[in-house]
Amino acid sequence: MFSPVLAEIRFGCGLSPDLQPKGSVEDILHRLAGPDHMAIAHPTADFDSFWPQSTALKALRQKRGLAEGTDAYDDLNAQYKAMRREARFEHTRWFGQIILRHSQTEDGFRERLALFWGDHFTAQGKSGLAKRMGAPYVDAAIRPYVSGRFADLLISAVTHPLMLHYLDQHKSIGPNSRVAEKSSGQKGLNENLAREVMELHTLGVGGPYTQRDVRQLAELFTGLGFKPKTGFQFKPNMAEPGPETVLGTEYGGDPAQLEAIHMVLADLALHPATAQHVARKLVVHFVSDRPDPVLVGHVAARFRDTDGDLAQVYAALLEHPAAWRPELRNVKPPLDFIASACRALALRPAHLNRMAPKRLAKGLLLPMVLMGQPWERSNGPDGWPEEDAAWITPQGLAARMRWAMLAPRQLAGRLPPPEKFVETSLGGYADGPVRFAARAAETQAEAIGLVLSSPAFQRR
Repeated sequence: MFSPVLAEIRFGCGLSPDLQPKGSVEDILHRLAGPDHMAIAHPTADFDSFWPQSTALKALRQKRGLAEGTDAYDDLNAQYKAMRREARFEHTRWFGQIILRHSQTEDGFRERLALFWGDHFTAQGKSGLAKRMGAPYVDAAIRPYVSGRFADLLISAVTHPLMLHYLDQHKSIGPNSRVAEKSSGQKGLNENLAREVMELHTLGVGGPYTQRDVRQLAELFTGLGFKPKTGFQFKPNMAEPGPETVLGTEYGGDPAQLEAIHMVLADLALHPATAQHVARKLVVHFVSDRPDPVLVGHVAARFRDTDGDLAQVYAALLEHPAAWRPELRNVKPPLDFIASACRALALRPAHLNRMAPKRLAKGLLLPMVLMGQPWERSNGPDGWPEEDAAWITPQGLAARMRWAMLAPRQLAGRLPPPEKFVETSLGGYADGPVRFAARAAETQAEAIGLVLSSPAFQRR
C-alpha cells in the first residue's frame, strides 16, 4: 500500500533532499485541490499577450521581403533577427521554469498531471513564433482544469486557438455556410479536429463511433476560429447551418451557435467509452505499460459515477492497492528523467535563472533532442509514446548517460556527497550495486552520474 518514497517517485517528480515526501494519499489530493503555487513562482508567458507577436513577426518578415535590395533592408533584417532571437531565448527560459517547477514543488502530482494532460491534448504551432507557444498553451488551457471536471478540461483544450491552429480547424468551412456559398470551392470541411476529439481525446481508438459521426461532428465544429489579436472567436458565417447528429443525439440548428459545440463536447466527456479510455491512459502513464484491468475498471467506474470529476478519478487511482506495487516499472521519458534529476540535485532557482540562454539550451533542451523527446515537438496529435521500448534505445540510453555524467555539475554547480546522494535520490530503492558504484567512482561527478544512470533512477 501507500509508501511516501514510492508516492514521490511514481506519482510525483521524484525525491528531493530539501522536501519531505507526502505522508498520505489525502495529503497528495489536498495539495492538488489548493493553489497552483509553482505556476505563480515560475511563470512562462501569458498566451493571449504573446500570441499577437506571431502576427507581428510575420508582418515584419513580409516587410523585409519587400524591402530587399533597398536601404531599408538591413535595418528590417536586424529587427527580424532580434525578434526571433528574443523569442528563442524566451522559449528556453520557459523550459527552465518547467524544470524549476518540478524541482521546487511540494505538489509533484500536479506537475505530472500537467504533463499528462498537455500530452493528451497535444497542440503545436506549425510556423513562426506559434511553434514556441506550447508552454503558454498548457498554462492557459490545461493547468487550471487538471483537478476539475473532465468536460471543462476538454472544452478548454479543444476550443483553444493553438489547438484550432494545429488541426486547421479555423479553416474548416461548413458545406452550406455563407462563406461556402461565396467561395470558389477551393476550401471545405476539415475533419481533423473532430476525428482527434473522438479518437484521442474522448472515446478512444476503436470507440463506438462511425465515419458518419466524425463527419457530423466536423460540421458541428465549423465556426470555431480565432484572431491573433483577440484570441478565440466563433464565426457563424463559416458554420454549417442546421442540426447535426452525433452518436444518435441531435445538436445545433439554424443559426449555428457555440453552445451546441459545448453540449456535444460535454456529452462526449461523459460517455462510458471516454471513462474507460481516460482511466486506461492514466493507469498506463502512472503505473504500468501493462495496466491491471481491475485497476482500470476501478478508475473508470469512479469516472462514470462522478460524471468525470477528475479529483475523484485521481482518488480512485491512488486508493487502489494495485497502484502501489513496490517494483518500479515504467521508464521515465526524457523530460521526467531530467526534471527528476534536477530535483534530486536540489537545483537552485537563482543559479538556473542566471544561466545564459545558450548555456541553458545546451544543458537542458539539446539533451532532450538527443534522448528522443525534443520539447513540445511530438510527431503527431497523439503525443509521446508511453511504451518503455520507445525510450530504451541505444541512442537514447547513450544520451542519458552522457547527460548524467556531464550536466549535473554545470546545472547545479556544487554537487552533493555521493553517499548522501544515493540515499536522497533513491531512498529504499538504492541497491547494493548502486551504493558500491557511488563509493568506488573516481570522481564526485562520476559517482553522481552513475546514480542517475542506474536502473532504479530511470524508472518510477
